[in-house]
Amino acid sequence: MTEHDIAAPLAAALAAKGYAKLTSVQEAVLNPGAAGRDLLVSAQTGSGKTVAFGLAMAPDLLDGGTLLPQSGLPLALAIAPTRELALQVARELGWLYGETGAQIATCVGGMDYRTERRALERGAQIVVGTPGRLRDHIERGSLDLSALRACVLDEADEMLDLGFREDLEFILGSAPEDRRTLLFSATVPPAIEALAQDFQRDALRISALGEARQHGDIEYRAFSVTTRDRENAIFNTLRYYEAQRAIIFCKTRANVNHLLARMGNRGFKVVALSGELSQQERSHALQALRDGRARVCIATDVAARGIDLPGLELVIHADLPTNPDTLLHRSGRTGRAGAKGTSVLIVTSADYKKAQRLLQRAKLVAEWGKAPSADDVQARDDQRMLESPALMDAPGDEAAQAAALIERFGAEQVASAFIRLWREGRPAPEELAEGTAPVAPAAPRERGEFGPSVWFLLSVGHSGRAEARWLLPKICEAGNITRDAIGAIRVKTEQTFVQIAANLAANFGEGVELEPGLTMRKMDSEPVFDAPGPRGPRPERFDRPERKPHRGQAPRGPRPDQSRPDQDQDEPRQYAPRPEPVERPAAPKARRPALLEPADIAPRSTEARPPKAAPKAKYHPDEGGDAEAPRKIKARWSTEKKQAHKDQPQKDKAPARSDFAPGGPKAGPKAGPRAGAKPGPRAAGFKSHGGPARDRDAGGDARPTRSKGFKSHKSGPATGAPARKGGPKGGKPGKF
Repeated sequence: MTEHDIAAPLAAALAAKGYAKLTSVQEAVLNPGAAGRDLLVSAQTGSGKTVAFGLAMAPDLLDGGTLLPQSGLPLALAIAPTRELALQVARELGWLYGETGAQIATCVGGMDYRTERRALERGAQIVVGTPGRLRDHIERGSLDLSALRACVLDEADEMLDLGFREDLEFILGSAPEDRRTLLFSATVPPAIEALAQDFQRDALRISALGEARQHGDIEYRAFSVTTRDRENAIFNTLRYYEAQRAIIFCKTRANVNHLLARMGNRGFKVVALSGELSQQERSHALQALRDGRARVCIATDVAARGIDLPGLELVIHADLPTNPDTLLHRSGRTGRAGAKGTSVLIVTSADYKKAQRLLQRAKLVAEWGKAPSADDVQARDDQRMLESPALMDAPGDEAAQAAALIERFGAEQVASAFIRLWREGRPAPEELAEGTAPVAPAAPRERGEFGPSVWFLLSVGHSGRAEARWLLPKICEAGNITRDAIGAIRVKTEQTFVQIAANLAANFGEGVELEPGLTMRKMDSEPVFDAPGPRGPRPERFDRPERKPHRGQAPRGPRPDQSRPDQDQDEPRQYAPRPEPVERPAAPKARRPALLEPADIAPRSTEARPPKAAPKAKYHPDEGGDAEAPRKIKARWSTEKKQAHKDQPQKDKAPARSDFAPGGPKAGPKAGPRAGAKPGPRAAGFKSHGGPARDRDAGGDARPTRSKGFKSHKSGPATGAPARKGGPKGGKPGKF
């Protein structure tokens, strides 16, 4: 470390942290050829990239001094894809630049915006944040990048995968062009190269992937399990390794929440990390892991991207990753800084080929096997108990108490109590099914390979909807055997024949009942299955049914023979001429009226019209005329009702205003209320929605609206019936 030119404050911080030797990526960024140049660095996870770019940008920030200048504006900017990674980078740069007087501000989503703004206003020299929140501060004017000297993009490939390219372009476009850009990524896909060409100048490409072997400190295991034992295999794996800190990766938030509830019920000290949690909840979860209050973290890929948990020994892939890069990033949470770790893939039968492709593309070799059973976990616990430091250390102050316990209860009783207390503090292991999924799909077995066997007869067949996949688990459970002990299964119409290995046929005895109504009986000899005989003649086809005519079409009869009896076969066939089509009368078309000039229109004579077509006379009181003529023309009542209306006494009423002449009564039966009709509630300006109202023309007492206990215009007690229009009580209902 002394051979590189490292600033004195940073060298002291590394020595205090226990750094005796720099990693390959840290040495690469300190080479003289990389000084002052833009860098495009690819390195494996856990290789010390955060310290590497902290050392790389130190000459630009310190300018040969030991303290950072108090310019009031940020000098360095570090961008990370997730909140946890941004806070982790801020912590790493905090102890690395601790003796330079650096003020570090974080700008991440989910935190208080006003607190971040006050930290920026106090003059932070180094700013660490996520793309979305940094852009928000720039647009609001609280973050000024005009004095920026160095910009770092950490986990750039992940930021592009999450869709932050537009935000990155906006942030880098707001920074000075003479800044130094350092781009760090675990992989360098074409999108990263395009981003480097747009925002870097003559970048130096550094690849620090080949130290000895990528992830050489990580042991990869692949456990083959059945689908129903997937969760139990996860629990047993945690118990088998008994890691101080472990992380389980799931594909979705729903899977995280489900597994969190299951493990919490079984007594595991577990926390969760997912995008639906607030930043405060996620920070508390990580702190619980660091403090030892929790030992297992269940997380999604995005939430756990780039996080560094000291002492993380075990990584479990509950759901297989989607690509090799994600597999490397997940597994890279363990085996960091020279420590050893284990990465376990939980693989069901359906995911076997996918797991093989992932490992092959990631250039990793995993050891395949079965998940730890309950006996394996128990044996591992007993071994750990015997190797416990509590038993290895010499007795101390507790020697007198130990002697008293042995004297009172005896050594055997004390040892038994110690074992029970040891096991009580740990979750119980889970029982796994005997028929664990095979490591690789077995090749199809040829006939005659099964060996000595005994045939059994089942009382169900095709008529009972029997299938081999439905019968197989029932037979295995009834005889406590695996599927390898079952040979052929022949399902017939009314019964089924099953072949069982001879050494395990005694498990079924002479017969067992698989379920109510379904029995399995041992056969005395091997059944004879009739070979299919030759196919008989095809049955005679029925005549095609006569085609029904379409709606409105006459039924078609047999087609007449149109050939002449004396016609020679060599002559072309002549057909009878088609009948002439029947002409149907065309529907009359509406004619458009011709345009006439005003002079061509002759005045109509009223004398030539019949009396019924004479114009209707409008009744005006001032001009006279027959007042009954319009009433007779517009009448709608029957003769009986007309006569009843005439016989009723006519009451004096004010003449209604006519629609035809000002001041005149309205002609026709609708001109005002009928004779003898009681005026409705609206006739005197009643209020329609209840409540008192006064007459519009002359003042009067408030009248009730149409409701229970309605009182008429004139007088009389309330009858409880609605008002009626015309006639005495019991007449036609009035209109309101």
